[in-house]
Amino acid sequence: MATRISPDEGKTRFEQGDALFVDIRDPASFAAGHLRGAVHLTQANVEPFLADTAPEKPLVIYCYHGNSSQGAADWLAEQGFSDVVSLDGGYEVLRQRFPELLEEMA
Repeated sequence: MATRISPDEGKTRFEQGDALFVDIRDPASFAAGHLRGAVHLTQANVEPFLADTAPEKPLVIYCYHGNSSQGAADWLAEQGFSDVVSLDGGYEVLRQRFPELLEEMA
């Protein structure tokens, strides 16, 4: 089971720059705003993501509020990724507490 990290830990990992942030929200939400540099993971691109992403790359998975991301993080760990965490609070907490980390489109 993937570990959960706090929003503060998420911000630290973002600033360190070694982890890939993976957004699993719907396309419209991702288009409206997301963490700078985040990858949008959907059913449509999950196979290329699995094929093209190194299994040792640290992954931080986030959704809206930190619930769905736990399941996605667990699944990615089962696919062989060795360092996968789920971000508690999700995008909404990041948007409210750390707006400087976001790339907003709308």
